[in-house]
Amino acid sequence: MKHRFQAVKGTRDILPPESALWNQVEQTARRVFAAYNFQEIRLPLFEETELFARSVGADTDIVSKEMYSFEDRDGTSVSLRPEATASVVRAYIEHGLHTRPGLVKLYYIGPMFRRERPQKGRFRQFYQIGAEVLGSDHPTLDAEVIELVLVFIERCGLKGCTLYLNSLGCREPAPSGAEGCRPKYLAVLREKLQKVKDSLGPDSRRRVDTNPLRVLDSKVEAEQPVIEKLPSILDHLCPACREHFDAVQQELKDRGIAYEINWRLVRGLDYYTRTTFEITAPGLGAQDAVCGGGRYDGLAELLGGRATKGIGWALGTDRLLLALQQTGALEAPQDLDVCIVWLGSAARMRARELARRLRDAGVSLELPYEKTKLKKALGRADQLGARYALIIGENELAQGKFTLREMQSGTQRALSEAELLRELGAASGG
Repeated sequence: MKHRFQAVKGTRDILPPESALWNQVEQTARRVFAAYNFQEIRLPLFEETELFARSVGADTDIVSKEMYSFEDRDGTSVSLRPEATASVVRAYIEHGLHTRPGLVKLYYIGPMFRRERPQKGRFRQFYQIGAEVLGSDHPTLDAEVIELVLVFIERCGLKGCTLYLNSLGCREPAPSGAEGCRPKYLAVLREKLQKVKDSLGPDSRRRVDTNPLRVLDSKVEAEQPVIEKLPSILDHLCPACREHFDAVQQELKDRGIAYEINWRLVRGLDYYTRTTFEITAPGLGAQDAVCGGGRYDGLAELLGGRATKGIGWALGTDRLLLALQQTGALEAPQDLDVCIVWLGSAARMRARELARRLRDAGVSLELPYEKTKLKKALGRADQLGARYALIIGENELAQGKFTLREMQSGTQRALSEAELLRELGAASGG
């Protein structure tokens, strides 16, 4: 019995007409990024495994359980990228982008890979749209980066999203030499967690020692009463981090951006500092986060570069598309402008010439290669979802005019070639 090949578990094919929705969302992203003066960076799909082990953290679930890693022929361990921020910062360091004038503002669009349990809107090959800004820690920049993603989501047509905001404090010593406020908070948090450790599940108990911040992010129902009583990072911010967080909030208010404070909003990765945020969307159920981001002022140094302030976000394209479809905010565009109906060999020759001219004018067009009767040809045009059928027969050739039939209404008009090019080109945006 022959083996039947199927897509690997956790991956899938994105077929038409859904692929048209993806193009629509990505085109919207590119327009919004251009308006905010971001430029695209295209990154390798795989990197040295050590890049992610150092940036994401060797003890994290991403590195220890979820990455697709393998040994290359020269013995180097490489991994499919589980996220893109580390790759962006690696490129920033490798190519000396700090020498460019002003801030370095980059965006990316593409697939990421994690071997986690597939579920609604989550895949092992998933897609992200993301933005990174390197070169400043000004609160205004934080607010603008958040505004950027909200504008993008709104332009896609998704309503009812919620922005959650928090600060993770700082890791580095203050100018006075005092310890950063996050290490102090972590000591307090770990001490409290040790006292309630027996009330937590196995994953949270393990994280008490390895990554206590992630306990705050637990969704296990039985753990919620315990976690709600834990100390908040916002009560332990140093004066500089408090001032920065207050300034970010004021910037958001000045821009008319609504938000909610969530002191349990954390990032399990060590390089995140200060501002962190998340955006949830309707239509996704319990796992409703569609975008997450924050400031990562320590990452460049961690990867061997010079001290560089940075902030960014990554949006799950799969989950955004799912939310748009669930809420009915996005429908597949009608891509085909014209289906030509030719009747007779002489009409076929003329149809071929006219098809080339219309396509050059930006008209999307289907030109059948087999002879078909008029009724069947019109039925085919309807099945293909064409806006118009362009009929070319003996009468049209004799008169030098062609019959343009509007498929939805059935109305027909006789137009010259120049009139066709003018009308269809304008309608298609060509």
